[in-house]
Amino acid sequence: MVCVNTLSLEGELAEISARRTTPAGLPVVEGVIRHASTQIEAGSERAVTAEVPFVVLGEEARMLSQSVLGAAVSVNGFIAAKSLKNRRLLLHVEKIRFLEGNENGFQTEAS
Repeated sequence: MVCVNTLSLEGELAEISARRTTPAGLPVVEGVIRHASTQIEAGSERAVTAEVPFVVLGEEARMLSQSVLGAAVSVNGFIAAKSLKNRRLLLHVEKIRFLEGNENGFQTEAS
């Protein structure tokens, strides 16, 4: 059985935790992406807003930990339950792209 679990989202960094290290030695950062857009639903425009909690590990976490709140980003990843006891969804970010400007020494892409 093939199961698809991918999510792409654009928004701004609303919260970023301090970088920490997992027991396996990987850097990890958690935070929230604030999204706002207009979508078409049942043939009508709808204003959509959401605050999506995320976690990112590895090299992407190192890069994100040097970012600032309010930075515009595009992320790709998958969703999973936060833990066995906490079944709330959490976006596990695999790729981050800054959408404009030069973010803390990282050349970024214009949207």
